[in-house]
Amino acid sequence: MNITQAELKVKLELHLKWLRGKMGGERADLRYADLRYANLSYAALRYADLRSADLSYANLSYADLSPANLRSADLRSANLCSANL
Repeated sequence: MNITQAELKVKLELHLKWLRGKMGGERADLRYADLRYANLSYAALRYADLRSADLSYANLSYADLSPANLRSADLRSANLCSANL
C-alpha cells in the first residue's frame, strides 16, 4: 500500500490523539504500508498495526514501537538506534 508523506503525517497525528485518549483519535493502521526510507524518528507508534509493512531503510531512531504489531514487517537496514521495541 503506497502512502504519501501527508497521509502518514495525518495517521501519526490521529494515532497520537488516540494514545492520549483524545476525541477523534484512531489507532494507526499501517498494515502493508510502503514506508521504505520514511523518517519516523521519535514517532509515537505504541500499539500501531504495522503488520507486513515495508520499513526497510526507514529511520526509526528513538521511535516508540512498544508493543506495536510488527509481525512480518520488513525492517532490513532500518535505523533502530535507541528505538523502544
